[in-house]
Amino acid sequence: MPRRELELQEFAPAKINLALHVTGQRADGYHLLDSIVVFAGVGDWIAAAPADRLSLTVTGPQGAGLSGDNNLVLRAARCLGVAAALVLEKHLPVASGIGGGSADAAATLRVLAAMSGVALPDAAAVLALGADVPACLAGRPVRMQGVGEVLTPLPALPECYVVLVNPGVAVATPEVFKAMPRKDNPAIGVVPEWDSAVALADWLKRQRNDLEVAAIGLAPVIADVKAALAARPGCLLARMSGSGATCFGLFANEELAKAAAGVLRAQAPAWWVAAGPVLA
Repeated sequence: MPRRELELQEFAPAKINLALHVTGQRADGYHLLDSIVVFAGVGDWIAAAPADRLSLTVTGPQGAGLSGDNNLVLRAARCLGVAAALVLEKHLPVASGIGGGSADAAATLRVLAAMSGVALPDAAAVLALGADVPACLAGRPVRMQGVGEVLTPLPALPECYVVLVNPGVAVATPEVFKAMPRKDNPAIGVVPEWDSAVALADWLKRQRNDLEVAAIGLAPVIADVKAALAARPGCLLARMSGSGATCFGLFANEELAKAAAGVLRAQAPAWWVAAGPVLA
């Protein structure tokens, strides 16, 4: 994104649920989660410049249909009450399980706070924007529990890379939760330290994404994406992120990840494919 005069920019990285356990449901309907959340060096950009009124321009290859008044970027800006000309450069697919809207909202809060000097909103206001927004605002690897408000920093992550693949199918999160066979699954347990990407993957294989089976029932192509990732040389783990339909493959080095992404783009040109590091 080219910088304009008086403009600040903030990166909005993809959020990946390396593991996602659904451990219960509150009386108000909100689901209780236990998730290992990391961020990738793939994402959107938010730019802000001072203005007399709040406005949003959406650009980028995934920006179609995102200019409405209920966009999370505008909702986040209204939380701060800051007038600005905002530009969202959208690269992450919409409704894809990698927190694109939440990451955009968090980046909007950060960039407007930096531009205006206004304090960030309180935790309740941030959570009201979405369950993933607190983790995205923290912007570091965390264990996310409760309804998204309980964040615990993870041990240092080993160097590793992800390949993200979305088949171009939007999966509605409420429908996925509705289709779950049970919502009182075991929690993650003790989180260890990992000295390598292999050790991380081996531990993650003993965890789950409790939404995966329900999501595949609604969009069977997710199983095809997982299988395609798992078949690539060097893929240590293939799993769906969030409520789908994006899946990730975990790799130990950049070369293997880039090679896998290149093959998948050639095999399935209609799929969205991106590769990048897991951010420490």
